[in-house]
Amino acid sequence: MLTIHVNGQSHQLDVAPDTPLLWVLREHLQLVGTKFGCGQALCGACTVHVDGEATRSCVTPVKSVVGKKVVTIEGLSGELMGSLEAAWVAEEVPQCGYCQPGQVMAAAALLVQTPKPTDAEIDNGMSGNICRCGTYPRIRRAIHRAARERNRGRSS
Repeated sequence: MLTIHVNGQSHQLDVAPDTPLLWVLREHLQLVGTKFGCGQALCGACTVHVDGEATRSCVTPVKSVVGKKVVTIEGLSGELMGSLEAAWVAEEVPQCGYCQPGQVMAAAALLVQTPKPTDAEIDNGMSGNICRCGTYPRIRRAIHRAARERNRGRSS
């Protein structure tokens, strides 16, 4: 039995320690917002936060998150999620939407680490998160918009 902490709750699981975290989230915890894309940590669809770091859950063995805090797209909340969600809508980012949970999770981690990112910092922070629809310019604009909104809120 392994105990993991996901979205503020502890879960005891009877799974093999080397089971990818993605499958534990989707199959055992029914948290299906995190998507399977490539299974090789190349596309970013499976991005979650582990102790605040953007992490590819498809190649992360569940044993490696024991004692750490995992946050999925379902657990991302508060002002950060509100800013990102509003920016994503305002910039009309999604087309097919499949990559969006991973994109949002990567953007959230970026904004926590870099509250006022430049284009280059956004490109670097989002690299490896693939959007087959090619909405990269809208994603970048949305991240800038969310950063401005968050920074405006801190200035008040």
